[in-house]
Amino acid sequence: MKGLVGTVPLIRLILRRERLRLSIWLLVLTLIPVQTANAFKALYPTEASRELLVNTVGANPAFAALLGPIFGTSIGAVTAWRVGVIGTLLVGLMAVLTVIRHTREEEETGRRELLGATVVGRHAPLTAALLVTVGAGLVLGLMLTGGFVGVGLDTGGSVAFGLGFAATALAFTAVAAVAVQLTEGAGAARGIAVATVGAAFVLRMLGDGGGVPWASWLSPIGWFTQLRSFANTGERWWVLLLPMGLAVILGSVGYLLSARRDVGAGALAPRPGPAQAASTLGSPFGLAVRLQRGGLLAWSLGLAVLGVVYGSVGDSIGDLLTDSPQLSEIFELLGGEQGITDAYFAAAMAILATIASAYTIRAALRLRVEEEGQLCEPVLATAVPRRKWAWSHLLFALAGPVLILAIAGLGAGVTYGAIVGDVAGEMPGVLGAALIQVPAVWVVAGVAAALYGLAPRFTSMSWGVLVACLVFGQLGEILQFPQWLLNLSPFTHIPDLPAAGFTVAPLLWLAAIAALLLFAGLSGFQRRDIG
Repeated sequence: MKGLVGTVPLIRLILRRERLRLSIWLLVLTLIPVQTANAFKALYPTEASRELLVNTVGANPAFAALLGPIFGTSIGAVTAWRVGVIGTLLVGLMAVLTVIRHTREEEETGRRELLGATVVGRHAPLTAALLVTVGAGLVLGLMLTGGFVGVGLDTGGSVAFGLGFAATALAFTAVAAVAVQLTEGAGAARGIAVATVGAAFVLRMLGDGGGVPWASWLSPIGWFTQLRSFANTGERWWVLLLPMGLAVILGSVGYLLSARRDVGAGALAPRPGPAQAASTLGSPFGLAVRLQRGGLLAWSLGLAVLGVVYGSVGDSIGDLLTDSPQLSEIFELLGGEQGITDAYFAAAMAILATIASAYTIRAALRLRVEEEGQLCEPVLATAVPRRKWAWSHLLFALAGPVLILAIAGLGAGVTYGAIVGDVAGEMPGVLGAALIQVPAVWVVAGVAAALYGLAPRFTSMSWGVLVACLVFGQLGEILQFPQWLLNLSPFTHIPDLPAAGFTVAPLLWLAAIAALLLFAGLSGFQRRDIG
């Protein structure tokens, strides 16, 4: 037990530092499902209206891939279908980011060594971070259960939904426990953990709507759907054993790796570099290419896979009935105006663009990582101007999403076109639907750059902006948010290609806003102190 000495004081320290951030996470992740249930009571007040929804949209593979399957006709079942996948995705991100922030990031900044010089056991920091994160998941489960019961939903289904979210937090907390042991940097650990969350999302898509049913059983997000909260046939309580088993296995691996590595080091030793640096590293841009290329390649491949999955199920959208007022309302909520298939691809490309924004934030905030690690000072001590060094990374934040969305759009368009036998006719529309999202992604990049230049301590708020865009885009209309609030998201102003006509004015406005934010960030960085 010597390795756990000091765990309780560290838990209190983490709770003090996380009191605002975790409170926001828990409130958002509770209010969204509960308010969605209330909204569905108004949208689908009768059993007949919900049966129509389940028998048409719920049985369609494309919507199952996009949102997940529906297992019942109650308000609770429809709510679990609409918010379960996006909710568990956000829970996974909350879990991995919290664990990494209080483990690997503490080592990278040197604070872990200061703690280690006191009466703190070797495993106390990891244990404290895991307990706080798992505890947050349990609190979230209790809040969700209470909220659902409070609005009149079935108690058994409410408990299953809450436990499903808590189990998802448990599973991804264990994933982060391993990720933080593998690399030397917090950025690399975040990349591994977030990529794992993304892989779980893709596996869930393949299992629920991509024709590979067993894939859902490989994903913690898929386990939530397989739990079948509020299902007409009853919940599968035994599914909760899967995240618990995964947590035991990965948690044990995490502690084993933690015991065998030095503080600040990773279990995977970095490869030795060449004896002489390449000539391309003689410029800030060449250095940025070396630092950013791995992330750009990984995100491009990941979204290419997502694009192929979305394209592979697009043909099934045309099988839906279109003469129902209820279905017309659903398609409108998903962004469609003219055709069911076009509406589907407009919604799918908006989701891909929101995911691509995560890469954009990561690329822009590489500046902060370099600054905190005191790696920018040797570069800026030369004749390299601050703006030139900053632009070397911001170029990836701006050009990277163009490449990523182009690859994703091509993957979706070519796949769908091959299935329907008209690649030349279908691919350009889907590709255009992907690329038209770029100005909105640039605004997110501008926000990250502005925060870095003007208020570097608050750069993590960039991720909050991304979460807000995701919530507004996927659930804003259902939750009946006021239009002025929805307008705060840049993605609200993107024309719904290929379902709607092309409009250039909002794209120009978004590009101008992004430019102003970038200018503000660069100006602030030019004036403030480094560090």
